[in-house]
Parts: sequence; structure tokens; C-alpha cells
Amino acid sequence: MISRQKMLDLDTCYRVLELEPGATLEEVNRAYRDLVFIWHPDRIPKDNTRLIEKAQEKIKQFNEARDQLRRHLARHSSQTSQWAASQRQSYHSSPPPRYPSNPYTHRSSHGSREQQTTQHTYGQPYNHSYSSYQRQRTAAPPPPEPPRTTPPHKDMSGVNLQGANLSEKDFEGRNLSHANLSYADLSDAFLHRVILHRANLRHANLFRANLLQADLSYADLQEANLIGADLSGADLRGADLRGAKMSQGNRLLVKLTGARLTGAIMPDGHVHT
Repeated sequence: MISRQKMLDLDTCYRVLELEPGATLEEVNRAYRDLVFIWHPDRIPKDNTRLIEKAQEKIKQFNEARDQLRRHLARHSSQTSQWAASQRQSYHSSPPPRYPSNPYTHRSSHGSREQQTTQHTYGQPYNHSYSSYQRQRTAAPPPPEPPRTTPPHKDMSGVNLQGANLSEKDFEGRNLSHANLSYADLSDAFLHRVILHRANLRHANLFRANLLQADLSYADLQEANLIGADLSGADLRGADLRGAKMSQGNRLLVKLTGARLTGAIMPDGHVHT
């Protein structure tokens, strides 16, 4: 595991996720999903304990590196926003320019005595009202919130995402039970431990989706494309898989290691026991 001291080294975090320094948050999340998909212990045969332990250590490193970089990028974005807000405040709160007074004299037609006109500064009669206006207009707005690196709410039960383009999206741990995802594009989506209980996934494209340990119990997966999907450890009890694309000829192209299929209706219509 990466020590806390090393985790402060951002270069180490980038190397762990196989990224160049300065990568964006989107690139960090994508690299994390790819590496977890490759190294997840559920993809490794149960009798290979050495490789399982190595994979578990890798996952810990990926998690720590991703979390560290997310915090770093959130802080950087927040500091940039606050600096921009302070610059705007400084600009608007600067007083208006003042010009030197320009006294002048004139000779009265009734005598030789010189009379000096009242000295004034350009704009002086309006100083009070203008300053008040400036103070009202330039009250410093509260600094904007830093961008969230994780969604504020994980409960999306019952949401209607029919036909939505959700390719490569990260829904890890979300509750999407009873959601309508029919005809949605979820190719390469990260759906690790997502709850899709009784969700409508008819005709959904789940090509190469990561559904490790997902809850798909009683989900409607009729005619869904599951080619290349990883359903290791997933709960598919009672799911309807009639017509789902899971194989090519006699070759199964879906990973089902440890998946629970009791009561599931398989693509050919038979009920798994």
C-alpha cells in the first residue's frame, strides 16, 4: 500500500494511475475505472491466491491515488475560483478617479477686487451618492462552491434515463432501482456495486460495462447487449435475460464468475435453477 507520506507526492499518484502530471479530473476518473476493471480480484480464479492478493493491493493503491488527486484538483479549482472572485471585488471596489481642483479668478465689473470662485474637484458634488452606489453595487459575492468530485446524492431510484447516452459514465454505488434505462447507451460504463433492482434495461447497450457485484435482481434485460460485460459477483436472481446478447455461437462473451442466477430467465428462455 502507498504510505500517507508518499500519497502527498502527486507525481506518485499520477504514476500509479499511469497518467502524466497535470491530467484532468475526467482523465483521472477514466484511468481509475480502466485499471480497476483490469485488476479487480473477482476477475481472477479463486484458486490463485497470490494473484488475488496482488490485485487487492493494486485496488488499494488505485483508490488512494484517485482520492488524493481528486482532493488536489478540487482544492486547485477552489483556489482559482476564489482568486478570480477577489480580483473582481478589487476591481469594482476601487474608488473613481479624482482630478485636481482648478481654481480660477475673475474681476468684478463693479470693482477691482478679485473674487475667487469656489474651488471644487470634478465630480465632487456626486461623491457621496456615487460612493454609496458603488458600495451597494460591488458587495462581494460569496465565493463559488468548488466543483464536486463525487455526486451529492446516490439515490436515483425510479429515474427516467430512457435512450440516454451514458457511455463511460461512473455510477459506482448508485441506487438505480426501478430506473428506466431502456435503450440507454451504457457501453464501458462503470457500474460497480450499482443497484439496478427491478430496473428496466430492455435493449440497453451494456457493451464492456463493469457490473462487478451489481444488484440486477429481477431486472428486465430483454434484448440487452451484454457482450464484453463483466458481471462477476452480480446478483441476477429473477432477472429476465430473454433475447439478451451474451454469446457468439457457442462462445460465452460475458464474465459471470460468482454471479447468482437462481430463477433468472436465460437468453434462450429457460429458467436457471
